[in-house]
This record gives sequence, structure tokens and C-alpha cells, in this order.
Amino acid sequence: MTPAEVSIRPVERADLLSVLRIERECFSDPWPYDAFDQLVDEPTFLVAEREGAVVGYLVADVTPNAGRDIGHVKDLAVHPEFRGRGIGRALLRAGLARLRAAGATVAKLEVREGNDPARSLYGAEGFEPVRRATRYYRDGEDALVLAVDLVEWGSGG
Repeated sequence: MTPAEVSIRPVERADLLSVLRIERECFSDPWPYDAFDQLVDEPTFLVAEREGAVVGYLVADVTPNAGRDIGHVKDLAVHPEFRGRGIGRALLRAGLARLRAAGATVAKLEVREGNDPARSLYGAEGFEPVRRATRYYRDGEDALVLAVDLVEWGSGG
């Protein structure tokens, strides 16, 4: 399967149970249904769909910040059976493009320090470490806060 066999589209309320199943499969401390339900109208809540089934998703938003709006990638997951096929990268790129189009000049995210596959993906898209958030996760693991300049990213730089 290639990313071409997957379509990226805005989430619909009918997708939320599939999103929740993926969330629970991927994360030891998953978001509850209500968290996704509250974000369903965000233009940067996207799903990756293959043959009518949701196989991944990205949740992001834009926060106004004194003339330098900040995009925040809140959640990104791909069902384990579909990893390593470019779906996470396709979701991330689509989300960053939407954040940039919505006026964000920078995007940030938090990633588990030990999540090497995710850190590699983010690094390949230009994200760089900004700081460490000590004991950020409920289990005590640190997070790395990463950021990318969306003006530079969007120009292919």
C-alpha cells in the first residue's frame, strides 16, 4: 500500500469511534471520546482513510499569539497494521499545510522522548527540539517539545 491508496480528509462525527479505537491501540494514556468530540469541528482534525476505513488521524489547532499564530499538533496516530507506509507523514504534511493556511507561522508538538519513530518523522519534516518537558506524561516520561517554522517549511525549505 502506498499513501496514494489513502485519502486524507476532514474528520466526520461518524469517524470518532474509529479514531478512539486507534487512539486506544496506540497510546498507553489515551484521550477520552469527549476530547475528540469537542474537536470534531476543527479544520485541522484530519483522518486517513483506506477503502472506507479510518487508518490514522491528526488533531491540530491554531492559537493566536500576538501576531505570530502558533499551530499545535495535539495528536497523530496510525493504526499499527498500517505503520511504515507513509500515512503518518501524509497526515502530518496535510495538517501542517492547513495550519499554515490558517495563519500559523510556527507549529509545535510534544513527543515522548523514547518515541524514536515519531521523532524521526518529525525531524524529517523540519521539527527541531525547543525544550524538554520533565515528567510530562502520566507515567513520568519526559516529552520533547519540537517546533518547525511553517513559513520556511511551506516554501520547501
